[in-house]
Amino acid sequence: MVRQGFGALLGAQPDISVVGDAPDGKIAVDEVMRLRPDVVLMDVRMPNLNGLEAAQQILSVSFDKPVRVLMLTTFDIDDYVYEALRVGASGFMLKDAPAEELIRAVRVVADGQALLAPTVTRRLIADVTSRRAPARREPAQLAALTPREREVLELIARGLSNVEIAESLFVAEQTVKTHVGKVLGKLHLRDRAQAVVLAYETGLVTPG
Repeated sequence: MVRQGFGALLGAQPDISVVGDAPDGKIAVDEVMRLRPDVVLMDVRMPNLNGLEAAQQILSVSFDKPVRVLMLTTFDIDDYVYEALRVGASGFMLKDAPAEELIRAVRVVADGQALLAPTVTRRLIADVTSRRAPARREPAQLAALTPREREVLELIARGLSNVEIAESLFVAEQTVKTHVGKVLGKLHLRDRAQAVVLAYETGLVTPG
């Protein structure tokens, strides 16, 4: 019922087409391989194959055009969501979010951005990173970045948008986009979501 409701809501938007749905993770992976959608709304907890495993399988495939995964959960704090961000999901949102937020989320992710601005997302990453105390990656991984690029990475990790980063650094938004692209390229990251996780794991940004 929830899946059909989401489909009806999104399908009613003039710029969104719902090309399919699936009752479990395994079918979801098969359908993504067949349909090649721009965005997948992936439930964290599903039968046969959970959302994390399904997302991992989808994101491990090199499609001609990237398939982006947006995780859905009923929990504010969920270890699965943190892991999903690590494997390349573009973000997450709560199932009970207002309809307009779901629609906006799909558009944001389809545009290649990560859905990381909401406070709950920053709290999730900070909380799970702190509780799990993951092994820190080598700080040398950040050595390839210029001081300004490190600054941009830190601001990304704190949940700022490109516009907000531009205002903070007193530069043009296009300049920020250039910096963000270089950060992702040098660190071999899929998107901003993975950049946030790496910033926490390397200690560039500390939880709290």
